[in-house]
Amino acid sequence: MDLLAIDAKIGHARGLLEKARSHAPAAFASSFGAEDMVLFDLIARDFRDIEIFTLDTGRLLAETYDLIHQASAAYRCKVRVYSPRHDDLESFVRINGINGFYESVAQRKGCCEVRKLEPLKRALAGKAAWITGLRRDQSVTRLELEEVAFDETQGLYKFSPLAQWTEEDVWNYIRAHNVPYNALHDRGYPSIGCAPCTRAVAAGEDVRSGRWWWESASGKECGLHPKGVKA
Repeated sequence: MDLLAIDAKIGHARGLLEKARSHAPAAFASSFGAEDMVLFDLIARDFRDIEIFTLDTGRLLAETYDLIHQASAAYRCKVRVYSPRHDDLESFVRINGINGFYESVAQRKGCCEVRKLEPLKRALAGKAAWITGLRRDQSVTRLELEEVAFDETQGLYKFSPLAQWTEEDVWNYIRAHNVPYNALHDRGYPSIGCAPCTRAVAAGEDVRSGRWWWESASGKECGLHPKGVKA
């Protein structure tokens, strides 16, 4: 491990968190993946005025719920939880079926709309900046990810402090700082979302190949992260 290189990246990430905090009120959207646990650690240590929230889609894996509880207790940090509106969810399931998202991309995106996008909109209401754990090397859809962008959909600035980090950087930080992480990462799950839409991946596969694996890799996003304009 190149300690100088990782220290520089940590310093850069902290600088971006400081800049995000200057756009108060700022919030960190955590899915409790490995990258998000790095940011959770940094924020809980020195940026506790940044709100931390998560989207509970109602179909997360048990290990994710365990980590939300574990991290909240370990860092003595309150995590705001946003859930889908029950009437929207009941309507979607009534029309599309409980697992209708497997039948078409449109139905899958409709499920993400109800379970993720609408709750995100509520979570970000009144915020001036939001922070994500996105990295450029996570998938082909994120290669041009900007560290700071204006999200026109949400009407605020979006910060991705780990955009330049590699997967190795993430795990070096987690191990060096004894950061808690999702137990599924040790079982071949590099990217973790909802239970029906997440599977383990084989050695050498793309880290996002276990998400919506029945769809084309060129468009596998849930809609939370549309491209923005560089600040």
